[in-house]
Amino acid sequence: MRDYGWELSTAVVLFHEAIARRLGLNAAEHKALGLIARSGPIPTGALAPELGVGITAVTGIVDRLERAGYVRREPDPTDRRRVLLVANQAAVPDLGGIFADLGREMYAFMSRYDEREMAAIVDYIENTIRVLKAQTTRLTEQS
Repeated sequence: MRDYGWELSTAVVLFHEAIARRLGLNAAEHKALGLIARSGPIPTGALAPELGVGITAVTGIVDRLERAGYVRREPDPTDRRRVLLVANQAAVPDLGGIFADLGREMYAFMSRYDEREMAAIVDYIENTIRVLKAQTTRLTEQS
């Protein structure tokens, strides 16, 4: 039997690596930039668990994003001990076209499924995300 989990995982990673390369980043930096851009100002320490890496790795990722002009560090106005990461929206390229193409292609084949089948697919995806996050946390804590 084919190893669909491995194939899906590899396809997703390679897709995000291709996007990251377009931005002059690696996949971890691309994911960090996406989190910062979507979350608004975010404390530096909040990135580590979201990315599944240690705080030392986050510092390097943020340093590279800052040097590339994608983010800046700002003092937290409510807690001077914290630093917030803010996306430089003018520097972050619009990836809407890439994701629009992906969305169109995904919608084209997903529209073939009925409501019951979609519920099973959604259940699978939600549980896959849950398991992957738990395993990432477990692996990160063992480091």
